[in-house]
Amino acid sequence: MEIETRHFLGVDGKLIATPKFLPSDDQLLKMYRALWTARVVDERMITLQRQGVISFAMSSLGEEACAAASAAALEVSDWLYPQYREVACLFYRGFSIENYIHHMFCNGADLIKGRQMPNHFGSRELNIVTVSSPIGTKIPHVAGCAYAMKVQKEKAISLCYFGEGATSEGDFHAGLNFAAVLDAPAIFFCRNNNYAISTGCEGQFASDGIAPKGVGYGMKTIRVDGNDVFAVFDATREAKEHCLLGKGPVLIEAMTYRMSGHSTSDDPSQYRKEGELEIWQERCPIKRLRSHLIDKGLWDEAKESSLIEGLQDEVTRGIKVARAFGDPSLESLIEDVYEEVPESLKEQLEEVKRCL
Repeated sequence: MEIETRHFLGVDGKLIATPKFLPSDDQLLKMYRALWTARVVDERMITLQRQGVISFAMSSLGEEACAAASAAALEVSDWLYPQYREVACLFYRGFSIENYIHHMFCNGADLIKGRQMPNHFGSRELNIVTVSSPIGTKIPHVAGCAYAMKVQKEKAISLCYFGEGATSEGDFHAGLNFAAVLDAPAIFFCRNNNYAISTGCEGQFASDGIAPKGVGYGMKTIRVDGNDVFAVFDATREAKEHCLLGKGPVLIEAMTYRMSGHSTSDDPSQYRKEGELEIWQERCPIKRLRSHLIDKGLWDEAKESSLIEGLQDEVTRGIKVARAFGDPSLESLIEDVYEEVPESLKEQLEEVKRCL
C-alpha cells in the first residue's frame, strides 16, 4: 500500500499547489511567531539544564510546524492532548513565555504546582491537557473525550499528538479501534520524526510508516509533509470537517525529523547516519515559511531581527522572574486530589513537616 504525502510549500518557500484550506496572512504570521517562540525557548531551556539550573529539557527543534499549524487549524474549544514536543501549540494559543518558564523551573508559580517534570506542560484555560510521561496513554483518553463530545452534541473535536514510537504501544490500537467503531470525532496526529529515542522506524515496524494502520482501522487517513505549515493546516482543517460531519475519526501522519536529541539525556550522534541531519536542515519549517512570507511582502530582515531579539529578551526576563520564586508549598502535596483533604493525608503532611 502506497500513501501519498501531501505537500504544498517547497523548500524554497514557494507554493507548488493551492490547498483547499488556506491559512490567512494573520494566521501565517501568528504561526511563524509560535515557531520561533518554541525554538528560542527550547534553546534557552536546554542551556539552563546543561548549567544545572533546571533538571530536564526536551526540544521540538525541526518539528515545530506540526504543532503550530495544526493548532492554527482548530479553535480553542477543540481539546488538545500533546506529547512533549508540541510546545508550539501552547504558544499559538497564547500561553505566555513567563508561565512556561515557571513550569520548567517547577516553582511556586508553576500552574501545575511542580507536580510534573519539565516539558510536561498544560493549560486548563486553553483546553490543552497536561502532558503525561508514559508514551501513548493519551490516545485512549482522546477517543473517550471525542466520544463524550459526540454524545453531548458538541461542535468540537479532540486531537492527540504522539510520535511514531507510541504506535508500538497497545494504547494506540485500543484508542484507534474505540474511536473508529464509535465514529468519535477524534484526530490522531502522529509526528513521524524517524526515531523513538534511538530506534529508527525500520526497527519499529514493517509497514510503510503509520498511515496504513489508520486504513486498517477503517478511518480516514492523511499523510503530510510535517515541515510544511500549509499541508499540516490543510489536513487538520479537513480532518475536523470530516469529524464534525459525523464520519468518524481521522489519522494524520506528519513526516518530519527530530533535529535535536530525544532529550538532554540523549546523544543522537550515536545512532544517526552521517549527513542525515544536514538533509533535514534544508527542510526546516521556519526557513521555508520565512521565505514564503518574504515573497508575499509580509516579512523582512528587520522584522526577523526584531522578533528574535524580542523573544530573547522576554525569555531572559522570564528566567529572572522564575529564579526569584520559591518552591511550591508543602501543602500543595495533598491538594487537588479530593474535594476535602482526608485526615490521613493531613497527618502525613504534618509528619513530613516534622522531618524537615
